[in-house]
Amino acid sequence: MARVTGIGGLFFRAGDPQMLAAWYERHLGIDDLAKAVWSQDAGPTIFGPFAATTDYFSRPEQQWMVNFRVDDLDAIMASLKAAGIAVETRTEWDSEVGRFCRIHDPEGNPIELWQPSAQAFPPPDAQA
Repeated sequence: MARVTGIGGLFFRAGDPQMLAAWYERHLGIDDLAKAVWSQDAGPTIFGPFAATTDYFSRPEQQWMVNFRVDDLDAIMASLKAAGIAVETRTEWDSEVGRFCRIHDPEGNPIELWQPSAQAFPPPDAQA
């Protein structure tokens, strides 16, 4: 059977698309699509529908939340804090699958940053 092999894009509305694209590039290293297609590193991706009543996404009207894999959560949190971006952590978010933090972009969209656990998700070159 044919199957999906990965996420090809994430598209959403923004009040100021150019400003938001620049913010994502400056603080998270995600290239603006006007410049080039962003190529991700190989690794785990979770596709997880949540109950309509969840409060996990911050705002009740929030329909989605993007989760980005990071290679060094402590370093990216320090960089974000140095730029004046609020970083939220909770010990209950950390688990056997890895460590997490939450930020919001300038338009209030929640962003989860995830450093996968090497035990739960060995790097691709270690799986050979």
